[in-house]
Amino acid sequence: MRIDKLLAHYGYGSRKDVKTLLKQKNVTVNGERIKTSKFHINPDVDIVEVNGDVIQYKEFIYYVLHKPSGYISATVDDREQTVIDLLPMRAQQIYEPFPVGRLDKDTEGLLLITNDGKLAHALTSPRREVPKTYYAHIDGRVSESDVKAFHDGVTLDDGYKTKTADLVILKSGTISEIELTITEGKFHQVKRMFEAVDKKVIYLKRIQMGEISLDDALPLGAIRELTEKELNYCEQMVGEQEA
Repeated sequence: MRIDKLLAHYGYGSRKDVKTLLKQKNVTVNGERIKTSKFHINPDVDIVEVNGDVIQYKEFIYYVLHKPSGYISATVDDREQTVIDLLPMRAQQIYEPFPVGRLDKDTEGLLLITNDGKLAHALTSPRREVPKTYYAHIDGRVSESDVKAFHDGVTLDDGYKTKTADLVILKSGTISEIELTITEGKFHQVKRMFEAVDKKVIYLKRIQMGEISLDDALPLGAIRELTEKELNYCEQMVGEQEA
């Protein structure tokens, strides 16, 4: 990769701006000052510095976002705040990230943010049946009959019958607490599934997607990079998708 392309990618201005930066001897590669914009580097090996700041090249970014309520799962919107607004501006400008799948505006929890289209497709393709686990508060007493109904599949308001889902009752009462794992992602699916058994979701939070889990210590609105184990899982998913 040419040095001017790399620096332009990282927000140091146009190719012309970068050329000026190089002429001012502000850029080094492996400790040597570089003055020509045509200089070629290996971004995976060479150490590039601008005014002493190391440029760490990444083709893709992978973040877990603890999505708060009030944000929509989109990249841009004229009226609403989007989940991308919660990322550092530099990451937004350089990588052009997007959410993998979606969470409703009033739903909290785990949302994967990346610019890796192959991974996004691998995790959201219906045929892959990637499990997604939710924690919820339900207005109504959730019972074992609901557990069986969800396992057998419930019929939604449009006539669609859901696939087998694993419903775990954490607390049953006037307001129940549950965890639900589904392998599909129909519009408002969790809410509509409970409506099918005459109950209402009053709080919803996604806590896991595949082998990627939400950290208890990650505050609302905060992000973290994927762990090595999670990245290996993502690479495996992409590999299986391409096989």
